[in-house]
Amino acid sequence: MNLINNLGKANLLMLLLCLLIIIVAEYLFLTGDKLHGIFVGLWAPTLLGVLIYIKIIKNERR
Repeated sequence: MNLINNLGKANLLMLLLCLLIIIVAEYLFLTGDKLHGIFVGLWAPTLLGVLIYIKIIKNERR
């Protein structure tokens, strides 16, 4: 419960979404659909990068 309070529900949800994206990408890659696996696998770091950018912008406005 302490982890949820420290991260916040929205951030925890986004981290779980990134984990799900990575699992789906690994499944696609390992079942032979390599290009789609790589394509989907790039979503997780992109999503994390956007979240970091939003946090930086939010912190600079304070």
